[in-house]
Amino acid sequence: MEPSDTGFNSFKEFYPFYLHQHENITSRRLHFIGLVLAVLWLIIVLLSPLSNLYLLGCLVLGYGAGFIGHFVFEKNKPATFKYPLYSFISDFVMAKDIISGKIKF
Repeated sequence: MEPSDTGFNSFKEFYPFYLHQHENITSRRLHFIGLVLAVLWLIIVLLSPLSNLYLLGCLVLGYGAGFIGHFVFEKNKPATFKYPLYSFISDFVMAKDIISGKIKF
């Protein structure tokens, strides 16, 4: 059964909907790779003399890869437009679930 997007009262309610929006394996891979690259880019910028303007690269890497996954492979609209905080947290939880083997990569 498809989880509905009728509003969520908690992250626990939201996460099954988020996973449903990421059923395509290529989309999940793009999200995971984008998140890893964004975190690595963040570390590089914070540990180097680069301008803080380079922090925007985190958004381009992370969200760019994810949006390609949604628009090209999932054919749906990213939940981050309506639920930005829950979606941001879900990216990390899904990455943890991929690393632990709970979700297929």
